Amino acid sequence: MSSTLLEQARASHEEVERLERFIVTDFKNEARGHKERLHQNHRVRKALEQMQERSSKLARTYHDEDSARKEEIAGLKADGLGIFYLRLQELQDYHRKWGSRGDEVSGQGPDEEAELKEEPQVEFSGEEGMGRYLDLHPFYLQFINSKFGRQTDYAEYMGSATDFANIPRSQRLGKAYRDYLSSLLHYLKDFHQRTQPLGNLKRIEEKVAADFEGRFESGSIPGWEDKGEGSAATRAAQQLDLDAFDSTEELLALGAEKLRDSLAAMGLKSGGTPQQRAERLMQTKGVPLTTLPKKLFARGAAPSDVAGAEEVQRQKTAAKQASLLEQRVLAVCTALGPVLEDTRANVEKKQARTYEELKAEQEEQEQAEEPSDSDEEDDFVYNPLKLPLGWDGKPIPYWLYKLHGLNQEYHCEICGDLTYWGRRAFERHFKEARHQTGMRSLGIPNNKCFYEVTSVTDAQALWENMKSREKGGFRAENEEEYEDADGNVYNKRTYEDMKRQGLI
Repeated sequence: MSSTLLEQARASHEEVERLERFIVTDFKNEARGHKERLHQNHRVRKALEQMQERSSKLARTYHDEDSARKEEIAGLKADGLGIFYLRLQELQDYHRKWGSRGDEVSGQGPDEEAELKEEPQVEFSGEEGMGRYLDLHPFYLQFINSKFGRQTDYAEYMGSATDFANIPRSQRLGKAYRDYLSSLLHYLKDFHQRTQPLGNLKRIEEKVAADFEGRFESGSIPGWEDKGEGSAATRAAQQLDLDAFDSTEELLALGAEKLRDSLAAMGLKSGGTPQQRAERLMQTKGVPLTTLPKKLFARGAAPSDVAGAEEVQRQKTAAKQASLLEQRVLAVCTALGPVLEDTRANVEKKQARTYEELKAEQEEQEQAEEPSDSDEEDDFVYNPLKLPLGWDGKPIPYWLYKLHGLNQEYHCEICGDLTYWGRRAFERHFKEARHQTGMRSLGIPNNKCFYEVTSVTDAQALWENMKSREKGGFRAENEEEYEDADGNVYNKRTYEDMKRQGLI
């Protein structure tokens, strides 16, 4: 190798050793909070990437891809001593010219103290709190506004975000559900890389991919035991044995719903009267479906075994893709287990605070010079009774929990059968947007007359009663006034009753 290659190789070795010493020194300085620990991990990650780059460069040099080393060895065999002194002269000339310049040659590396104090710039949203919590609000909105989702609050969504088995099977086979899982997986992986730069998420995903194929084919994945063929099995179970029936009257005895399910199982039109359904079903007795007129089949249903097999294969492919995405999301969520718990606790804590308290806490964190986390804040909070968290992030006392009635459960059917814990939250929700929207959808004004009314039936009955009273016009017994000798004013009915009793 030439003198330049030798110097580059030596400099690469020195840089690798310097980076090793830098990593050891950085880990010796114990991080005192979440922010310092995050910056330390990113500094070490950067140093490891530089080591990999230098090591790859050395590997290419020693592999002798350009055959420079072979040519040098061949030259040494021809005239070893002459070549040696020639290389020595080149090295001396190189050091005489460049020995006092360049960090790599002189051995003067970068300022290690400055590198140890470096704070890598990592982007986090305000909701993520420097990587302490997850920000799943975009996926929450996508979930509640999709066909596969349901109406729920953010805290409940955080607790059931990975409960995929609760989602209807037909919706889990759709493209919208797979797109939702893909975007959720991309965010979780990006968050893991930003908050745990030293974690090996790639190895976890490789393990999931290696075990998935066998688990899916054996039907051992919860929720996908039939490998996506559940709809085909259901159709086969719904089909009737028409050989046991001799007339449409016998089929009518099964009921309209049974006839409809049997027609739908074969892909035929299932509308019309029960008589028409029975006649349409009787036409298939002893006749292959492929020979029936296409007008008898529902739109999109193919009257052939080939098309049925293609549909089953399509559903199986969709089920396999959705199941793999679910397993990958579960694996990343397992790696982010403590962060998920902290996020759920933080959401509950925010619900128990006022806007002023949240704003004061945010200003305090922004003005703090030291890391916002202390060792006490990083400790695990023991909360077996699942009590709400107070302003200090710790569970409130049990006597205070009972005093405010937070153990009392209130349901509101107008709000979508939501549950409110505590009298204060229940009374406050009558002025919130969710309850106002529910009343507006019922066509009822949300005034004080309807406070404490949580049933849709009761609210409609009260509204009808109020409207009937308003249509009555002038009523003498209630609106005509009478005055006694002492100047007291009564309506007509009260005045006559008191007069009959001798009180006036």
